[in-house]
Amino acid sequence: MAKAAKHIPNERELSFLGEVVNGKYDRQIITGLKKFTEGNVPQDMQGFYSPDELKAITDLDGTDRDVQARMPIKITRHYFEQAMSSTAMQTLVKASPKETYDLDGAEDPGKQMSYSPVEGLIHKYELGLIYVASTCSAHCRFCYREELIAKKEIVREDGTSSPKGLAQISEIVAYIEEHNALVNENGGRHPKTGREKLREILMSGGDPLVLGNKNIAQWLGALAEAGIESIRIGTKELAFFPDRFDDTFFAMLDRFHEVYPHVNLRMMVHFNHPDEFLRKLPDGKYFERPEGGYEWISSTLSAVTKLASRSWINIDNQSPIINGINNDPDALRIMQRELKCHGVENHYFFCGRDIVGHKAFNVPIEEAWHVLNESQKGLSGVEAHARLSITHYKGKTEVAAVTNKPMLGVPGGENGVVILKLLRSAEDAPDRCKVTIVGRNPEAIWFSGYDDRVIYDEAELFSMYGIGLATREAAE
Repeated sequence: MAKAAKHIPNERELSFLGEVVNGKYDRQIITGLKKFTEGNVPQDMQGFYSPDELKAITDLDGTDRDVQARMPIKITRHYFEQAMSSTAMQTLVKASPKETYDLDGAEDPGKQMSYSPVEGLIHKYELGLIYVASTCSAHCRFCYREELIAKKEIVREDGTSSPKGLAQISEIVAYIEEHNALVNENGGRHPKTGREKLREILMSGGDPLVLGNKNIAQWLGALAEAGIESIRIGTKELAFFPDRFDDTFFAMLDRFHEVYPHVNLRMMVHFNHPDEFLRKLPDGKYFERPEGGYEWISSTLSAVTKLASRSWINIDNQSPIINGINNDPDALRIMQRELKCHGVENHYFFCGRDIVGHKAFNVPIEEAWHVLNESQKGLSGVEAHARLSITHYKGKTEVAAVTNKPMLGVPGGENGVVILKLLRSAEDAPDRCKVTIVGRNPEAIWFSGYDDRVIYDEAELFSMYGIGLATREAAE
């Protein structure tokens, strides 16, 4: 596809964009470790890293285990203030040498570049994901987009290497229009991929809400004009800097809805632990409300309440289960219950991905299933909607069950089994809902931990790479 010319808004877009106002924000961001090592952070932040922690990290600078090169260090004032009373939150944003002890992992998790028809767009599933920003207000150390955030070179489909680039409005609009035209011309299915019309776009990055309102509005208007019916905005700004959800932002969203009432907006938020939104007592417990539940941080509650009050906006939370942060059933139970109570759906919990350095963060797959299962005991049916997903190269896969008793008479099932269900597969999803059954391995943190334990592979999660049943049979 030829490079598209600059996007020119039409009259309807211009009428929307003309009323958008950028807000003014003081996130008080600290970027890099140098300000901590030189004592150039505010007095109350100077103890965030101990002298021993700073030395352990800086001793690795310039080596192949350089922690700061793997993922830039970044934190907002708001997140720091909450993190001072939360070990989980500190683990989320504080760099550590453990990140580079074992650098095993993929530079392109999920093999997304195999599904990138234009720069900054991933069209692997029925929706399209676009990278509109290459940073966030703060950086999670376990970030699944570390190759984008750290601007690392990755191998392209043509064999060349270069960093991932951001999406450009004109190119994305041209792709959507061309794709949907081909779908219409071929009876509702794309002639090559079998996909239906591209109806949904996820704005991601990085975090789209580091952009100004006008920039976000340009994307919203252009996507709506291109025929997109549902737009997701992936953000962790409710945790990092909830004051971003100010009057100018909601005025922009309201005006968008007035001009494009047929377009649904979905905020895909990222709370990893209830400490990120609940107030805590000096003893570490949460403030209990007389009417039930717990007391929220006022700025976060205000933002969530305003989002939830707009019927045309859906709010969904999703989070990985990460070692030392939220592999705690009690914390996840509180989080799911409180979010649902305030209009936020519990969408997915994820097992860790095979990013570079993933062994420092990932909880074993079977432990993650146990943590989520235990966390949902005592929740109502609507509170316990979240499923546990692990992103295979073939597609998003649910860890549907882990048995505690042997599967008698089934070779490989002597210690119990793990049942994996393919929730989403690429293009026209030919293998959706197919299952794979593997023998248990409590130490497995990625699919490779089950290579020699495959019992049944209808979903071809293993056989598609020439491993699995043949490997186990050879070992026997």
